[in-house]
Amino acid sequence: MLPDSVRERLVPHTGPIHAVTPVGGGDVSHAARVEAERGPFLAKWNAGAGGDSFEAEAEGLAALAEAAGEALTVPAPLLAQNRTEDAPGVLLLPWLESGRPSREGWRRFGRALADLHRAEAPGEGYGWAHDNWIGSKPQRNGWHQTWPAFFGERRLLAQAETVRQRGAWRAEWDAPLAALVNRLPEILPERPPRSLLHGDLWGGNAMALEDNRFALIDPAVSVGHREADLAMTELFGGFGPAFYEGYREAWTLEPGYEERREVYNLFHLINHLTHGPSYAGPVARTLTRFGHTG
Repeated sequence: MLPDSVRERLVPHTGPIHAVTPVGGGDVSHAARVEAERGPFLAKWNAGAGGDSFEAEAEGLAALAEAAGEALTVPAPLLAQNRTEDAPGVLLLPWLESGRPSREGWRRFGRALADLHRAEAPGEGYGWAHDNWIGSKPQRNGWHQTWPAFFGERRLLAQAETVRQRGAWRAEWDAPLAALVNRLPEILPERPPRSLLHGDLWGGNAMALEDNRFALIDPAVSVGHREADLAMTELFGGFGPAFYEGYREAWTLEPGYEERREVYNLFHLINHLTHGPSYAGPVARTLTRFGHTG
């Protein structure tokens, strides 16, 4: 099941390969545990559009690894190549053994994420130097001097256009979305402390390890307001209460977070419109609540 064009690129890093076992989590790309002479590895490959994402994923992992403290694990890519006309894109990572987190493990994870958010972020302003990917979709970046300008243009408007091109956006949402973007300077802080964001922090991308620490995987990084990461942890659930206790112990949240959370999660709801009709209702409700001019 491992294409020859992938295998030949893995072997210099893994040594001779003994076994390849498909693993879950390969919704966008093929994913497998690779047993080899030099240990177990995780390999991902994709000959389609998703194969254009691996170099950006590696860049995001490297940025997170540089900012993260010892309490967080970020896997270091051993190989990252985007697809070519002749070969799929490929990403090779060390294999991580999953575990069951304790309450204290969740609390330490919350503190560690706060520490990551406090670390010096690269670049200037808000955004990222290069476009990257969130799941199967491109994520537009670039730098802006104010956070509402970046979030409005490069998150809400850009992602609405992406899903429009895939037939999942409704024209009736155009006016309230434009109104919300115009209101963002009233809702979001103009220049919050700059934090390196994971960018796609749902439960599947925060992996509990056997040593009771957590690993961050599959990032969609940018520099922005830390609350955007926290908001997504609440969108689909799965994070233990002690995680939030630990985060707030390390870095309290400003008043008004609950309102800003709904605006930040609108980006992810828009992104998920292509996953099925169940997301249309939450998108419409959020736009009705915030997308008014009065």
